[in-house]
Amino acid sequence: MMSSLAAAQLVPLAEELDKNKVTPGVLGFIVFAVIGVAVWFLMKSMNKHMKRVDFEESPDAEAAAAPAAAPKSS
Repeated sequence: MMSSLAAAQLVPLAEELDKNKVTPGVLGFIVFAVIGVAVWFLMKSMNKHMKRVDFEESPDAEAAAAPAAAPKSS
């Protein structure tokens, strides 16, 4: 009941807006362009840092423990 009452009050507000005149404008384009350029620079930086990474995986703990746990033959 409450939601239908709230929706009934919002419908006249939505009808007042001219759908042909509501645009993001120049400011919206500038903000979107700045975000796009920032993401591009972040991706370049990430790729540069990832190329510098020299990662060598250590052997599994179980594989290293298995030969040590094997019985010695005399």
